[in-house]
Amino acid sequence: MTRQLLVTSALPYANGPIHLGHLVEYIQTDIFVRYQRLRGHRVAYVCADDTHGTAIMIRAQKEGRSPEDLIADVASQHRRDFAAFGVSFDHYGSTNSASNLAVCTGIWKNLRARNLIVERKVDRLFDPVQKTFLADRFVVGDCPRCGTKDQYGDSCESCGSTYAATELKNPRSVHSGASPELRPSSQLFVRLEPLQPFLEEWTQRSGALQPEVANYLAGHFLDKPLQDWDVSRPAPYFGFEIPDAKGNFWYVWFDAPVGYIASTTDWCEKSGGSLDAWWKNPDCEIVHFLGKDITYFHTLFWPALLHVGGYQLPRRVQIHGFLRVNGEKMSKSKGTFVTAARYLEHLDPEWLRYYYASKLSDKIDDLDFQADEFVGKVNSDLVGRVVNLASRSARFVESTGLATHYPDDGGLFARGATAGEAIAAAYEACDFREAMRLVMTLADAANEYVERTAPWTIRKDPARADELRNVCTVVLNLFRQIVVYLQPVLPRLAERASGLFASPCDRWNSTTEPLIGCSIAKFEHMATRVEPERVKAMFVPEAAVPAPSASAPTPADANDALGKEPLAAQVSIEDFQKVDLRVAKIVAAEAVPEAKKLLRLTLSLGSGPTRNVFAGIKGAYEPERLVGRLVVMVANLAPRTMKFGVSEGMVVAAGTDGEVYLLSPDTGAKAGQRLH
Repeated sequence: MTRQLLVTSALPYANGPIHLGHLVEYIQTDIFVRYQRLRGHRVAYVCADDTHGTAIMIRAQKEGRSPEDLIADVASQHRRDFAAFGVSFDHYGSTNSASNLAVCTGIWKNLRARNLIVERKVDRLFDPVQKTFLADRFVVGDCPRCGTKDQYGDSCESCGSTYAATELKNPRSVHSGASPELRPSSQLFVRLEPLQPFLEEWTQRSGALQPEVANYLAGHFLDKPLQDWDVSRPAPYFGFEIPDAKGNFWYVWFDAPVGYIASTTDWCEKSGGSLDAWWKNPDCEIVHFLGKDITYFHTLFWPALLHVGGYQLPRRVQIHGFLRVNGEKMSKSKGTFVTAARYLEHLDPEWLRYYYASKLSDKIDDLDFQADEFVGKVNSDLVGRVVNLASRSARFVESTGLATHYPDDGGLFARGATAGEAIAAAYEACDFREAMRLVMTLADAANEYVERTAPWTIRKDPARADELRNVCTVVLNLFRQIVVYLQPVLPRLAERASGLFASPCDRWNSTTEPLIGCSIAKFEHMATRVEPERVKAMFVPEAAVPAPSASAPTPADANDALGKEPLAAQVSIEDFQKVDLRVAKIVAAEAVPEAKKLLRLTLSLGSGPTRNVFAGIKGAYEPERLVGRLVVMVANLAPRTMKFGVSEGMVVAAGTDGEVYLLSPDTGAKAGQRLH
């Protein structure tokens, strides 16, 4: 039966970059979404930037630009980072949109009509430096319950208590560091107590919440009358002005979750769909993914707005814990606050997808990023247990293809097909850790088969050619089965494997149907090992990066390369066009032992035979780190016979005085493309 699911992640705030902590949630959501698509279900994955509030306004003022310009800039960065990590939104919008204002206005009218809006004066914290009232999240201080320092103005991460910002001990403004003052403010509130019976029913008996969340709400909120919810802020404020309360703006937590609906609206307008088919359809499963720090916003306030607005309630709210690094909160001073962009400077995004998947369960436990564990899991599981299956067998059947009948494998493929039910159940429950454990169990069985049959030994005897073909047919089918199960986690690996088989690894039921009689493409590198040094480099504290000394050359002094190597004589455009510069992919690299400066590179141009190129970069690059990298090569250079072999081209590099820097194309370039 085909299901219909609308899936969301919490909206990232448009006041900073995406970091490793954010990516826990978006990778978790994307894995769930890709799994559902792999099963053939109809899925829409929507999200948006959360763009309103005092923090946006103040940052824009400091940077001398409009809030609109700021949020547009941040949105492009967020989209870039999400795309790099393979997060597959159907639509990614903004809460600062006409559609969001329209939905907010409709819900507000319904709240007014039910007499759920009240106005009264309250004392609120005011930043005397920035001249603005402070939202709860922009006040920090000591928890009034347990005394833990540096806690936000709405809840304590240490003891889990919730409180008013005015209860904080030693409060200070996040924006200016000043001690806030209590000042009276006229505020609009949503009355939640009349909705309490509905909220008790939904939170405790709908099954939408994890048991620990339902118990938390019952013990901390629903055990007493619900307090009114403060939903307005006075000017100055960047956000939507409330239509019937001029000079007042909806608090960011009023219009932010409405962004889920607005983003769906924009997607439906773009794709020709109907909003009601998603948000007012009882057959549509609405699934929210979010962090535990915003639990009660999404499980009390947001359901109240949906109920009053006439929208469907979430069928499921999946809450995850925080990310810690070596057991501690992320820290800029310690170098453990790592942005997505910084990670990408050093490491492959699929490595992080797999690492998170191997640690994420259906519980709300915190995740701990351990560098040694990260290196071990990726190198052992992805390279040693999965990709090795293909690398140790595919090249032996490139000329013959797979056997025309599936050989006897002792029940391995059938066992893998049966395991699909348990793997599917784990994915469905968001227990990705269990799913990865089950898949790696299959990988272990496949590797035991490889060791037992030793195709590299069979290959030495031409009389055993049929046996070699049968063994490789088994190994490659087991590899393909595993890759399909890993596709929600490792979509790029699945794409590479699809190229090997010329058959997509994007159908769950293909795990029950072995491939036979098909050709096998030339094996190309699918995954590289993680070097511990690259992980360490990502975590270097900012303070540890040395500043230029007084004696260090200025940029103008340092840029003396032109003086050391003057421009060559002019050439005509016709002469230049004779040089065929192509994007090439390094599929193998090794040192030439008898040469001091040379590495032997095997370059792929996307199709056709690979090229053997000797490059004088031995002192600048480790061979293993080059595999998988895109470079620029002179593709029509006449072959040159050297002492060590024939060089069939040249890679392009820059540098003087012994420094060497390979030139690489921008993200998106593909092997074989010509430079113009």
